[in-house]
Amino acid sequence: MNHLLIAPVLVPALLGSLMVLWMRHDLLQQRVFGVIGSLLTVVLALKLSHMAAGGEVFVYRLGNWKAPFGIVLMLDRLSAMMLLLTSVLAVIVQLYGIGSGWDRKGWHFHSLWLFQLMGLNGAFLTGDAFNLFVFFEVLLIASYGLMIHGGGPMRLRAGVQYISYNLAGSTLFLMALGTLYAVTGTLNMADMAERVAAMPAEDTALLRTGAVLLLIVFAIKAALVPLHFWLPATYANAPGPVAALFAIMSKVGVYAIIRFFTLIFPQDSITESLATDLLLPAALITLALGQIGVLGTRSLTRLAAYAAIASIGTLMISVARFDAQGLTAGLYYLIHSTLAAAALFLVVDMIAARRGGDIWLRLRPAILNTGLVSALFFLTAIAVAGLPPLSGFLGKLLILNATADDPWMVGIWATVLVTSLFAIVGFSRAGSILFWKSHEMDPEPGNDSDEGEAPSRGPIPTKLETDEPIQDVKDSAAPWLSFVSVGALLAGLVALTLFAGPLTGYMQDTADQLTNPQFYYDSVLRQQEGSR
Repeated sequence: MNHLLIAPVLVPALLGSLMVLWMRHDLLQQRVFGVIGSLLTVVLALKLSHMAAGGEVFVYRLGNWKAPFGIVLMLDRLSAMMLLLTSVLAVIVQLYGIGSGWDRKGWHFHSLWLFQLMGLNGAFLTGDAFNLFVFFEVLLIASYGLMIHGGGPMRLRAGVQYISYNLAGSTLFLMALGTLYAVTGTLNMADMAERVAAMPAEDTALLRTGAVLLLIVFAIKAALVPLHFWLPATYANAPGPVAALFAIMSKVGVYAIIRFFTLIFPQDSITESLATDLLLPAALITLALGQIGVLGTRSLTRLAAYAAIASIGTLMISVARFDAQGLTAGLYYLIHSTLAAAALFLVVDMIAARRGGDIWLRLRPAILNTGLVSALFFLTAIAVAGLPPLSGFLGKLLILNATADDPWMVGIWATVLVTSLFAIVGFSRAGSILFWKSHEMDPEPGNDSDEGEAPSRGPIPTKLETDEPIQDVKDSAAPWLSFVSVGALLAGLVALTLFAGPLTGYMQDTADQLTNPQFYYDSVLRQQEGSR
């Protein structure tokens, strides 16, 4: 067995534990070892991506117990791609957290960061459905701590809502796993897939119930309408770097949908087109609701949150087809949307810090580094709205092309194009208020209806409520590092555009592997030589 497969889980777990035990009072050591841990995961992800590029499926048997009796970790093209995307995003955003000083606003920022990375990597590598639940809980527990990092009543309230909603999702996940285990007698994904394929059609009612429950759980994680309610308040109130890392969190739900409904419940199985019939309408409504939110919100942080919701809707339009062309377009857009959403959250955080913590779209005096920050906002807005020449435009073209023969083609194209106009207008309005119409005096404050506050609750607060004021830019650890981090994410979007040809070729090979899972079954269950 190749022990590198478990390293992306062990490295952050060990370093995170060491930080809690030995470094909790030394921020410098936490920063050094935290960045080292994130960089090591990047190196490991690069190595594993190189291993998976040939099309092999590698299997790691925990305790050397063969599947399906023991838990296995599995590496294929999709899991390798998600590992690399997660690790690169984590190290870039962690550097922003250091440069902006966010890691000094509470305890255990870097240890929680590594535990979050551990949960994400484990979720992408596991080949066991119950182990997926375990890693979901690991990353969620870490995200709870990161969510309320820095304190404050608004952040705590959003954190409680986030915890409650995800605990309900976790309960539903256990119910789904119990249902599937009762029907199939296994939780190993490959073994379950073979048993589902061999099951008589007349005995599949309970199995369909389990599949629907799983789809609901993953839709909660992905924030698809009508299960998206937790995301706007959570992302809007989370610390900037935490919200940027959360850009990959919703992709865990998307990953799980792709994995389960290409491997265990493909369209030629007993569930037929059940996933597509449910996901496509939800994706279109999610896209429309997100872009309307971008157009109508008066909060800078909610602007970014609604843009993230819209990107999930756009992504799921393509993924919901579950064919090679749709998955190719979806995987390309998944990478783009993750980098673009993370960059937007970081730029929003930079703007809020330079406005004294004011997150509302209203006239204010000109901010520090106006020219550079406005340029970053402009480039990020182009990427998120899907305008040329950046990769968002290419991603949307791929999605439109993948759905050209879809029965819903007219509705899909109209929704994507019209809502793109909403995004352009929304970002243009925000940019003009933030940078073009800067004024010495604020307009008379009012209430923002999308915060859910009654008019009698008083004026809009000038900043996110925290136990300590948002740190002044001049007091940050290294403000230049914040700009470097945002620049690195934008550089990733440029690279995604320049190398769109070879990247889509890789995505095509990944989609072909997903839609032809027989080699996956053989590698996991029959331990072929290529899987050892």
